[in-house]
Amino acid sequence: MTKLTAIFCCLWIAGTAIVAAGGERLFNAKDYGVVGDDKTDNTEAFSACLDAVIQEGGGCMLIPDGVYRGRIIIPGTKEWITVEIVGESEPTPVFGTIGAFPFPKNGTIIKCLSETGAAVISAANTPEKLCFSFSGANVSLKNLDVRTYDNPGISGIDLKHAAQCKLENVFVNTDRYNVQASKPTHGTAGIITPACNNAALTILRNVIVTGYHSGILVNEHTDGDNINLASNVNGLEFAFANHASRFGRVGAQRCTRSVTVTGKHGFCIEQLDMEIAGHGQTDKDNKWQATDFNIYDPKNLGIGDINYWVVEGNVGAVGKFTRNGGEHIRARRIGSPPTDRKHDTQNAQQDGAGQAPSRPESK
Repeated sequence: MTKLTAIFCCLWIAGTAIVAAGGERLFNAKDYGVVGDDKTDNTEAFSACLDAVIQEGGGCMLIPDGVYRGRIIIPGTKEWITVEIVGESEPTPVFGTIGAFPFPKNGTIIKCLSETGAAVISAANTPEKLCFSFSGANVSLKNLDVRTYDNPGISGIDLKHAAQCKLENVFVNTDRYNVQASKPTHGTAGIITPACNNAALTILRNVIVTGYHSGILVNEHTDGDNINLASNVNGLEFAFANHASRFGRVGAQRCTRSVTVTGKHGFCIEQLDMEIAGHGQTDKDNKWQATDFNIYDPKNLGIGDINYWVVEGNVGAVGKFTRNGGEHIRARRIGSPPTDRKHDTQNAQQDGAGQAPSRPESK
């Protein structure tokens, strides 16, 4: 029996919130009317449980396995508190570059089919704030499968109004195998981290995002590792930030742009592993998943270091690397000298609106 399963057994026996050995208060969402039948709108029931968490000064909302319709809206708070939302079991990520696979219905799945409005999981923008636009909540999300629909009009997880966050074992998707995903046209993001001037803590571990316009909208103080982004227009989108961000290993498969910069942002990516679609691996429905640029920073707002590797479908590892702008981003293929950034940028800009010329690393 796992520790989490043991906790759930205790909750089911007690029927109310209990105090764990470490002093943390645990709340079973089902005790507040949540139903995982893939039909019931659980928005109000989730809110009732989270209101209890807030009133107790923080704690953990535990959600048993099931498919839960509705939104999770984390209330604002003027106090420093931790709000954990934890699924019963770790999700099964479904992503790839070929084939077609159905999505499983096991695990803790939070699903919203609304066309407009808040993200599936969001931190509320309310008068109850710690400072600026931020709630005092340190939001921790674990073991969750967060779903919308093909070409979603809403985001998956939006924590821009939270002070801090930690995501671990989280799969954000559009309920469709990424190779079959339609081009995202609504500008939504799989994950939005706490906005600039937050309380200096954003941690992402074992996170997968598929099928959104931007996989992860990165604000400041972000530290990520074991991240995978498949079939998003922008894999990582770096917005304006005063403080730098760090990523360990990031995978980007079939993203139109692996890294996009839309605001001045300092960052490093220790290993950016990309797979671009090979000959015959796209069709009229998913041709948007052919990579235009590995780095897209036409205004030269990024200041960064990237170690990268590129694989082409049906070919293998290749020396191709394309960019538009990114004059202040040092990129080097693993095992190679640094890229001649000026030469690379000039060629990409001369190419205009289309594909920048692919070529081996400059020597």
